[in-house]
Amino acid sequence: MENQIAIYMLHNYRTIPQTASLPAEMMRHIEVVGRVLPFKTNNYVVNQLIDWSDVEHDPIFTLNFPRREMLDKRHFATVDKMLSQGAGKKETDAVVEKIRLALNPNPAGQEHNVPWLGKIRLKGIQHKYPETVLFFPSQGQTCHAYCTFCFRWPQFSGISALKFAMKEADLFRSYLRIHHEVTDILFTGGDPMVMNSDMLSAYIEPLLSHEFTHIRSIRIGTKSLSYWPYRYLTDTDSDDIMRLFDKIISTGRNLSVQAHFNHPRELSTGTVRKAIARIRATGAQIRTQSPLLRHINDKPELWSEMWRTQVDLGCIPYYMFVARDTGAKPFFELPLERCWNIFRRAYRRVSGLCRTVRGPGMSDHAGKIQILGIQEVKGEKVFVLRFLQGRNPLWVDIPFFAQYDPHATWFNQLKPAFGEKKFFFEEHGTRRIDTKPFLFE
Repeated sequence: MENQIAIYMLHNYRTIPQTASLPAEMMRHIEVVGRVLPFKTNNYVVNQLIDWSDVEHDPIFTLNFPRREMLDKRHFATVDKMLSQGAGKKETDAVVEKIRLALNPNPAGQEHNVPWLGKIRLKGIQHKYPETVLFFPSQGQTCHAYCTFCFRWPQFSGISALKFAMKEADLFRSYLRIHHEVTDILFTGGDPMVMNSDMLSAYIEPLLSHEFTHIRSIRIGTKSLSYWPYRYLTDTDSDDIMRLFDKIISTGRNLSVQAHFNHPRELSTGTVRKAIARIRATGAQIRTQSPLLRHINDKPELWSEMWRTQVDLGCIPYYMFVARDTGAKPFFELPLERCWNIFRRAYRRVSGLCRTVRGPGMSDHAGKIQILGIQEVKGEKVFVLRFLQGRNPLWVDIPFFAQYDPHATWFNQLKPAFGEKKFFFEEHGTRRIDTKPFLFE
C-alpha cells in the first residue's frame, strides 16, 4: 500500500482522521493479510464507529481491518516474503490462490444447494430448504465494507469457480414457477443494497404479480444499516428504495430486512436510528443476526445490550450464529461450550421481547443446527442439539446428542453420543448425510 489513505478502498469518501496514525508494523500486517482476505471499508465506519484512540482493541476496527493473526503464521510469512522480495503479480497471485483454497472457501457444502432448471445449473440460486430460495443477484456481489469474518469472502476474492451470482432474472422466475413450495425469497450476496433502486426493483417487482402468489415473503440480507445507513436516508435513490418497500407491503407480502449487527456500537449513531425508523415506517420488519466472534462480541453483556437496543428500536432479534468454518475462523472461533454459555447468560438478562432470538446455531451441510445445552444423560456428558432447519423437513426440532468435546468449535468436530456410529440423519454406517430425502435434485 502506498500511503495511509490507501489503508482502505475509497467508496466516494473522505480519509482517515488526521489523528489516526497507525504504526508501520500494523500497516504492513494489513497489507500482507489484505492480499489474501478481501478488504474494504468506508468513511462512515472510519469516522463514526471506530475508536481510533484504541485501535489495538477496538472491535469495529477488527471487524474491518485485517490483522496478522487472521492468517496462519506460515501463510503470513510466505506472502510477506514475496512482497518484500518484489515478486511479480502473476507469481504472487498463484501463491495467494493456493492459500485461499486452503481456507475452506466453500463451507457447509454450499455447492450442493445449487439447483437445476432442466439442464441449466442455476449458479445464482441456492435452494437448501423447501420454503426458502436464496438469490444472488450479480449486481449485488460486493458490500459497502467487508467484514473480516465473512464466510462469503471468496465472492470478493476473484475465486470465480466458487462465486454464486446470477443476472438471468428470467431463469430465476422460471424456477419459481415450477417450485410452488417456495414461499420465501432471500436476496443476498454480497449485499443486495449496493444495487441501485432500479436494479433492485427489476428483480423484486415481477415477484409481486399474481403469477407468484405463492411467494409470501421477501427478505433482504444486508449489512448496510451497520456500515452505510445513508442508503435509506440521503443516497440519490433513497426515496425510491422506500417506495419499493411500500409497494412490497401494499401487495400483502411480508418484507423482512435481515440486518447484520455485530456490536452494540453499530446501533449507537443517530444516522442508523433514523434509517431503522424510516424502514419500519414502510411496514417492513427488521430482523437482526450476527455470529458470535472472539475479539468482537464474546461477552454476554454485549449481546444482552444489543438485543435490548434492537427491541427498543423496533427490530426483532433473530439469530446468534457460530462463526463459520472458513477464512479467518481460527482468529474468531470459540469452543461450542463457551458459545452456549455466552448465549444463555445473555438470554437470561433480557425480557421475553428479546427472546425471539435463537442460537447458538451452525449452518452445517445438513441444516441449521442449534446447541440446546450440555447435559449428563445415562452417565455421559453430551451436547444436546436440534435442527432449526434441515435438508429433510422431518429432521426439524428432533433433539439429538453428540459427545461432549470441550475443544470443538464446529459441528463436523462432534461425534455421536452413546457409542453410535452416526447421527440419525446420516447414511447407515457413515458420517455422510442421507441424501435420499433431498427435494431439489
